[in-house]
Amino acid sequence: MAMFRTGILGYGGGPSIVPLIRYEAVTRFQWMKDEEFMEVLAIANTLPGPIATKLAGYLGYRLKGGWGAAVGVLAHIVPTCVAMVGLYSFINFFSTSQVIKGMIAAVVPIVAVMLGVMAYEFGEKAVKGLGWAAGLTFFVISFLLLQTFSVHPAIVIFMFLLYGAFHHKLKDKWNKNKKQLGKGEGV
Repeated sequence: MAMFRTGILGYGGGPSIVPLIRYEAVTRFQWMKDEEFMEVLAIANTLPGPIATKLAGYLGYRLKGGWGAAVGVLAHIVPTCVAMVGLYSFINFFSTSQVIKGMIAAVVPIVAVMLGVMAYEFGEKAVKGLGWAAGLTFFVISFLLLQTFSVHPAIVIFMFLLYGAFHHKLKDKWNKNKKQLGKGEGV
């Protein structure tokens, strides 16, 4: 039912549906913690294909194995497919209506706010885990790589996943070196 709700209520493509899936998985049913959801989302972003479908499949698999994955994906995409056929027929019939154009335009700010809230919450958790300096540095690096150098998002995500795999080891080593330098100065 959770994936059915995200499939029928989600509007605007995969990234706009992610907050709905997060709500179902983390808040409503508590299938996982927010940190785990962020990790799954990061990994899913590196793989090809629609993000919402990958998340639905993962959640179904996590809960009920292969059959759960199939049900999760179908529950998520079938309502959308049926709705698309019906909506396309409706919009095609009323394609010149200003009311329909206004309805479509009114949804855009809602999706933007949902994505903004999710990005803020993820950024807040990143700052808690990395600190302000590292969080801001990684934001600037990712912004430059994506916007200035047009690096593919999957490559940027993979780079940060790779760094994240070694973050605590690097941090512990840096703190150990810092302590040794502090002891050497006092002697």
